[in-house]
Amino acid sequence: MSKLLTIKDLSVAYGGIQAVRGISFDVSEGEVVTLIGANGAGKSSTLRSIVGLVKPSGGSVLFQDKELSGLTTENIVKNGITLVPEGRRVFVNLTVYENLKMGAYMRKDNLEADLNWVYDLFPRLKERNWQSAGTLSGGEQQMLAIARALMSRPKLIMMDEPSLGLAPLVVQGVFDIIREINKQGVTILLVEQNANMALKAADRAYVMETGQITMSGSGQDLLENEEIREAYLGKKAKK
Repeated sequence: MSKLLTIKDLSVAYGGIQAVRGISFDVSEGEVVTLIGANGAGKSSTLRSIVGLVKPSGGSVLFQDKELSGLTTENIVKNGITLVPEGRRVFVNLTVYENLKMGAYMRKDNLEADLNWVYDLFPRLKERNWQSAGTLSGGEQQMLAIARALMSRPKLIMMDEPSLGLAPLVVQGVFDIIREINKQGVTILLVEQNANMALKAADRAYVMETGQITMSGSGQDLLENEEIREAYLGKKAKK
């Protein structure tokens, strides 16, 4: 698989606080890659810097061998990266359909095929097509946030805490969708505190602590790692 995203020595600072400390990792085409770690580890800051919402204080972000650092978020989205933000951030006063059109606001072509695609992925959204997004349940709003991001036809979709605040049954449905989106050819970079679900879904994973990557490996390898199991899964490895 060819490298789609390459992060080299990336640093992010907020005033005098160093949130990300010179991390390097990559995402290959077709993969699901996850960043796991505690609150404040720098995971969200990493995603925000990749998509241009935060300016890196050092390092580079290469996407298909093109340097993205310094580009506007709009131009980064045009290059094929989109972000599903933490907390969903749907437009609560707009309908489901209008939210989906907002996800495709830079496109000038016909949206019909992609609307049909996301409605096939999320039948519940089709049922609520003309319903205000603010009246949807938390799980439905998360589906809408993901569907809206897909409407830009991204090569790489980044998701920031997609399971946050959702009931366990709904979380399972969200991860089923993540697997299905990936199966249909979209590369995924996932930030998630639910380490168990994230590692099960991931081809590869990186552990972040205090702004640094401290461990990496396949999702399965990290699931079976005793240190990871004790720190993030709340259980000891079987002997």
